[in-house]
Amino acid sequence: MRPDSERDFAQYVANRKQALYRVAYHLLGDRDRADDAVQATLTVLYARWGRVHEIENLDGYVHTMVVRESLRDRRRWLAWVRLSPATPDVPVASADPEVEQRMLLRAALRKLPERQRTVLVLRFLCDLPVLEVAALLGLAEGTVKAHTNRGLEALRRQIGTNAEVAA
Repeated sequence: MRPDSERDFAQYVANRKQALYRVAYHLLGDRDRADDAVQATLTVLYARWGRVHEIENLDGYVHTMVVRESLRDRRRWLAWVRLSPATPDVPVASADPEVEQRMLLRAALRKLPERQRTVLVLRFLCDLPVLEVAALLGLAEGTVKAHTNRGLEALRRQIGTNAEVAA
């Protein structure tokens, strides 16, 4: 890789790493695994950096890479046999209601089926339109809309249930 090309790569990573991490974190729900997914994505991107000028939408390409790596990681994680019982998620009380709402949303997102969670993260966190989400995940547009609707309904039920319990 040429030195100026390395500088371009370093600048690209510096400008976009946080956004990639945020997507991976919301898909995986774990900081370390999200960091690993982003690192794996950037490692592959680094190896291909000499050819990126051929890619029309580099951000979309990298975004697709991190989503796919996150989904691969999630499938590997779910395939593991758990030898001990899972500890329940007990949210820590916060004085800031906004922090508490984010914690409730994250917990509710983790309980959604993988496909619904992925669609919601891409649609609302990444602000991608239905057509892009469909293309990214290889789904029909109507399927993305259905997953969006079901996921939002499930979140409303979860958060409504949690809000009633807390009151």
